[in-house]
Amino acid sequence: MKPLEGIVVLEFAQFMAGPSAGLRLADLGARVIKIERPVHGEAGRQIALKNLFLDGSSLVFHTVNRNKESYAADLKNPEDLECVRQLIAKADVMTHNFRPGVMEKIGLDYEKVKAINPKMIYATVTGYGTEGAWVKKPGQDLLVQSMSGFVNLTGNKNDDPVPVGAAVSDIITGSHLAQGILASIYKRTKTNQGAWVEVSLLESTLDLQFEVLTTYLNDGNQKPIRAEKGNANPYLGAPYGVYKTKDNYLSLAMGNILNIGKVLGCAPIASYTDSDSWFTKKDEIMTILSDFFIEKSTQEWLDILEPAGIWASAVFNYDDLLNHEGYKVLQMDQKLELLSGEEVHTLRCPIRMDDERIFAPKPAPRVGQHTADIRKEFNL
Repeated sequence: MKPLEGIVVLEFAQFMAGPSAGLRLADLGARVIKIERPVHGEAGRQIALKNLFLDGSSLVFHTVNRNKESYAADLKNPEDLECVRQLIAKADVMTHNFRPGVMEKIGLDYEKVKAINPKMIYATVTGYGTEGAWVKKPGQDLLVQSMSGFVNLTGNKNDDPVPVGAAVSDIITGSHLAQGILASIYKRTKTNQGAWVEVSLLESTLDLQFEVLTTYLNDGNQKPIRAEKGNANPYLGAPYGVYKTKDNYLSLAMGNILNIGKVLGCAPIASYTDSDSWFTKKDEIMTILSDFFIEKSTQEWLDILEPAGIWASAVFNYDDLLNHEGYKVLQMDQKLELLSGEEVHTLRCPIRMDDERIFAPKPAPRVGQHTADIRKEFNL
């Protein structure tokens, strides 16, 4: 039995952040019912990566909506809205990411929902909170990465701002939303009352940077300075970064520079005896190491570094990773067959329960696929 079996979630949320929270809850056993507009469904069905579509919806929609059901309702239609209110009375959790004011307009704001179901966990996602200058600004991953300062942490010193090539703001926000929901479900077991959980893309992306922002706030507001080359975390000293080797790349994490120089047989490193210089002369040290690492292959360096307990790794591309035994043993892959007969090749839930991996039993639904069954089951 999965831990959230018996929990019913109504997901009004669209795109990535809110639905990724629903994905995690569904993987853990919750029954997640997407409330979608008729015919076209939620807007995320049309958000495509590389213009890939399967069974009428984008590939990215299929990746984040497995294990869910779809209930079609026009929230501007009084009869549909009344049926949704009846569902709310019998559910445990509802999520949405509508702009502030939208749910108030149709009578599904927190206070109205609380009156319908005092035990409801009401969970909302916004872009930048519910007040202030940015309330109406689109909450989109790239915009939030840019506005939060996150784009200034990656890349080399003279590079332009570099956003991360993945929806990190969306995913971390979804993770925070799921955490708040789980905490509220636990609280309800003690109080028999629901709760209102709020997260925003901006606040979650700031929290993702808590280590660097804390450093900034406690270091005289000194801006992070990226290394000349091979940079990773701008606040960490040498050797932290990525280096080109004879055949590929090598990453080095934190470590004692003098010990690393000794293990490598890199004599020039021995002069940096003051640990402060590992930060103040970071670029000098990294340049010396760069000139050194180019002489051998990545594996040759790993054969030297790893037995000495120095934290290092090769830099993999997806082909390297997916064909490596270290990845295969994780059994992260799963394939979901759609109603159309097409197949989605994706990843499983990363959580294991009682040493059991969690795989999805069903693919993302078509728009309104379960409307009739849900109406009958809940006597709507």
